[in-house]
Amino acid sequence: MKLCRFKNRGGEAHIGSVVDSETIIDLTPAGVSTVSELLEHDDPSADLETLSRQNLPRFGLHQVRLLPPVERQEVWAVGVTYLRSKKARMDESDFSATAYDRVYDAPRPELFFKAMPHKVVGPAESVGIRKDAKWNVPEPELAFVINSRGRIVGFTIGNDMSSRDIEGENLLYLPQAKIYDRSCALGPFVRVGANETEARTWSIRLRIQRGQKTVFEGKTSIANIKRNFDELVSYLFRSQTFPDGAILLTGTGIVPADDFTLAAGDIIRIEISGIGTLENSVVVV
Repeated sequence: MKLCRFKNRGGEAHIGSVVDSETIIDLTPAGVSTVSELLEHDDPSADLETLSRQNLPRFGLHQVRLLPPVERQEVWAVGVTYLRSKKARMDESDFSATAYDRVYDAPRPELFFKAMPHKVVGPAESVGIRKDAKWNVPEPELAFVINSRGRIVGFTIGNDMSSRDIEGENLLYLPQAKIYDRSCALGPFVRVGANETEARTWSIRLRIQRGQKTVFEGKTSIANIKRNFDELVSYLFRSQTFPDGAILLTGTGIVPADDFTLAAGDIIRIEISGIGTLENSVVVV
């Protein structure tokens, strides 16, 4: 099943269960006020099934505005989990090549902070490219939705926007290349009830449109993520607590050619077969 956050006609944030491609059930009248509280339950999928059988209000997706499925959770990210990502990061700079080569094979993964909730954009909102960068790309990724106990309780789609020229100039500039206004998009839904085995059968597709023209397309499989899911989460939760849970982006396996950069007005569509499609336009920030 799938969860979402949405604004109703009155502008209030509600929680919904996605019935099909056109309909959601409003769970807020049943006492569900946040996604994170539901995902703290022992079996969120079973709870959703029960709630969905109640006589609750229903809306067409066209009647509401979907919000990013993040509330108070910190958003983190893992780097260099796909071989393609490793090669791209090494190609950015000779200075950085050795470090990225080593982290791909090292026991400890690369982890970095990505965004606070208020900097995350949702479906149909605009992601940002830095005005002081010349080489900007999207990074389409599977995102883990993790509860406070360190358990993966759902999956969503993430876009880890990156300024590759800033990162390539110096490894220590990674936070500036990754963390800025509108640098992270999440949504549209949280898929619950799926495990790692199922998630690894999903594919990720990226399409970038400029006007009426498709300027880039790419595809990869989540099966290509090198590390197992629980391993990634265990490193995130070492010596840290997340009382509201966390979102963890898991790296990208789709990297546009080195001569490609995003432009204002581009439309980015990221599809994960088991979740849905996240679409965002691009603005300069």
